[in-house]
Amino acid sequence: MIHVAVINESPYDLPSYATVSSAGLDLRAVLNHPLTLAPLERSIVGTGIKMALPQGYEAQVRPRSGLAAKQGISVLNAPGTIDADYRGEVGVILVNLSNQAVTIAPGERIAQLVVAAYAQVEWKPVDALEESARGAGGFGSTGKK
Repeated sequence: MIHVAVINESPYDLPSYATVSSAGLDLRAVLNHPLTLAPLERSIVGTGIKMALPQGYEAQVRPRSGLAAKQGISVLNAPGTIDADYRGEVGVILVNLSNQAVTIAPGERIAQLVVAAYAQVEWKPVDALEESARGAGGFGSTGKK
């Protein structure tokens, strides 16, 4: 458990976990009126949440599986990364990948927020890389099964 300073400028409760074993906190749409997304249309939807993550942590904005499976609504650039030094409102880039218009209601759960530790890289230039069993094989090189 980590402690995160948060400002809630939304009319809703702070994001919360749906179950005791949930990895993601549910983010809600802060809208003045319902938002209808046409097929392939995208929009940045505010959440009213601002936070200060501890150094060494990021927050990832991810799609909600129910919205994706049932309505074709997803999050572009998923997972979107919120860096520890960002202090603005958390926004969610929603996209309608279905073939019909979809309406998002004010207060609707639109995405999930997963907070995770990360490590920064310090590059070490070398002339050759250590060999591995896989080598340079990528994009399906390990087979289908």
